[in-house]
Amino acid sequence: MFSVASLALVAYLLGSIPFGYIVAKARRVDLTTIGSGNIGSTNIYRALGLKVALLVFLLDAGKGFVGTRIVPLVWKTGLEPGTLRFICGMAVILGSVAGVFMRFRGGKGVATGAGVFLGLAPLATGICITVWAILVAITRYVSLGSLVAAAMLPILLGALETSGTSRNPVFYLSVAVALVVFVRHRSNLKRLLAGRENRVGRVKMNPSAANKAGPCATGVAGTEEGKQ
Repeated sequence: MFSVASLALVAYLLGSIPFGYIVAKARRVDLTTIGSGNIGSTNIYRALGLKVALLVFLLDAGKGFVGTRIVPLVWKTGLEPGTLRFICGMAVILGSVAGVFMRFRGGKGVATGAGVFLGLAPLATGICITVWAILVAITRYVSLGSLVAAAMLPILLGALETSGTSRNPVFYLSVAVALVVFVRHRSNLKRLLAGRENRVGRVKMNPSAANKAGPCATGVAGTEEGKQ
């Protein structure tokens, strides 16, 4: 039988896997030098396009799902399942935003958080993802969609929970994750309020940057358009 600390460590290490960085490096692109420098799927989209961004999003969401739903089932502890999922969910999200393999840097926790809650509360999460997609399509502000979706999730869980939220660890996990997302997006929030936030788009690369990054990175440099 595993200890709770060991299980949380497994979930954290899973969350720490930097899929965005790995996928970009496989295409000879260093995400940390392009656009915002973030290794999440938004910066991947700017650098390598929609198909690669979707792949990274699915990989990041997958580690959230596995870390929260599968890991607690494979390794048993004496802890109540809902509480254990809460701990593993927080651990895998912590790994995604402060991963040990990237020197405690990472993404902003949105894709991994989506995977966590798809496994725990699929209806509420599906609604949030739909709202996120609509907002991004209309405004082209990924940060706005992420912030609204994160804020909506605990509200929806509270509204959809028939037995009350006081004993539901998933609700408290959604509040904790919303706080993490807002903290990670604090600079984006300031720019949104000031009307200076950048809209998502492909980043242009000048010829010298293209030569440094390699042929697979042509058309994807770190201009100011990508700073989100």
